[in-house]
Amino acid sequence: MAIIDDQILVIFGASGDLTERKLIPAVHNLYCRNYLPGHYAIIGIGRSQLDDKSFRKKVILENENLRNRSSKKQIEEFASLVYYQSLETSDPKSYRKLTEKLDSIYKDYSGNRNVIFYLSTPPKLYGTIAENIARLGLNNEDNGWKRLVVEKPFGYDLTSARALNQQLLDYFFEDQIFRIDHYLGKETVQNLMVTRFANSIFEPLWNRNYIHRVEITSAESVGVEKRGGYYDGAGALRDMVQNHLLQLVSLVAMEPPSKIEADAIRNEKVKIFQSLRPLSEDDVASNVIRGQYMASKIRGESVRGYREEPGVEPESRTETYVALKFFIDNWRWGDVPFYIRSGKRLPTRVSEVVIHFKPNHHHLFRRSRLLNNQNMLIFRIQPNEGVLLKFGLKVPGSGFNTETVNMDFQYNELTDKYVPDAYERLILDCMQGDATLYARGDSVEAAWEFIDPILRTWEKNQSLSIFGYPAGTWGPEHADDLIEGENMIWRQPSKNLTDDGNYCEL
Repeated sequence: MAIIDDQILVIFGASGDLTERKLIPAVHNLYCRNYLPGHYAIIGIGRSQLDDKSFRKKVILENENLRNRSSKKQIEEFASLVYYQSLETSDPKSYRKLTEKLDSIYKDYSGNRNVIFYLSTPPKLYGTIAENIARLGLNNEDNGWKRLVVEKPFGYDLTSARALNQQLLDYFFEDQIFRIDHYLGKETVQNLMVTRFANSIFEPLWNRNYIHRVEITSAESVGVEKRGGYYDGAGALRDMVQNHLLQLVSLVAMEPPSKIEADAIRNEKVKIFQSLRPLSEDDVASNVIRGQYMASKIRGESVRGYREEPGVEPESRTETYVALKFFIDNWRWGDVPFYIRSGKRLPTRVSEVVIHFKPNHHHLFRRSRLLNNQNMLIFRIQPNEGVLLKFGLKVPGSGFNTETVNMDFQYNELTDKYVPDAYERLILDCMQGDATLYARGDSVEAAWEFIDPILRTWEKNQSLSIFGYPAGTWGPEHADDLIEGENMIWRQPSKNLTDDGNYCEL
């Protein structure tokens, strides 16, 4: 691993849930694994009136996520690296407190003043914070590099995404901006590229001649919980599809990069977004299914429907489930359908990519139980992370009775290997200046160009159906109608990678 420069991590919105639940534990794990440089510090920024001691107690000393992973001594040593500064993000004068805090820490540093500014705030504050950082010259790289990390959602639609990009580019260069998508930090997501490009048995088959369809699922078993107010203004399409799932599509479909470097990889991903076949209003009506979960009983427990959730409008038309069928118009993927779906209150929490290979053109074993089944290659992103290959094998005994069997690899079987959390991997990459797993501005805008017509059609045509589905089911039954071919439905995964529900048959 490359030498990591001395640096300071400044977290705006440090009193929020993300800092305590994800960011601090991720950096703490890096500390325990000796990945932090000799001089390193964290400054939490927030409106709460805390000092260094009370902030350390809140996010470190009383953080259950840390106490379960390391010793008391490690936690106390890590806490000494953490500071806090109360600051009003909308007040330019208030930012001088940040300068003073940085100067007080820098006095012990002999090298460059390298800083990561992490914006864990509502997106509406991104431009304001970037402007005020620049106003005091804290974006200047004459005395060390400066990087800006922004969380999703990156824009509400194409217009707002373009405006936000321009706002940030007014004060930071593109190579300083790191748009984080935690999905891309997951081991199985990264393994998509390795499986494709490192194995000669897969890449020759990775095209329209051998692949029947690609299916991507991101399911959550929970409802909107306490996020009803936010979610009712977003919905599944904005919250999951525009970022997480389209990023997965790009990794599945991209061409081999010229080298494993950030620019080369991100250039190929942008080409995929630019090749997505635009959806007309008629396409949206026939190829996009949306739904809302309804009140039901799950394992004997009554759960509320979406419209009964706190913060949700009683007549809300916000989708908690969305399924799409679309195409990528390029040489490799011409006429291969891609299917993606995401929803809340589904039977289990699971995210996976399924590659369905075409069946043999001539069925030799017509009386077999294997008849008409397709080979599948499944990348399980969460939980039970791993890779599963489904293929046909002869049943012991006389004759040629065959059945589908599983050959799988699961990361939890690597007992001697440490599998880092997604935020841990992504923060480490940013510390080293590696933007490979971060979204670039043109990529974000290209993804919104594909999503925007769906949103406009829904807004324009209020007669388009939004289907109810009982909480705890796999969404509206109409979603199965998207899958091309007789008797074909979505794969129905379980929490365990190798335990199959119903799967698609030809």
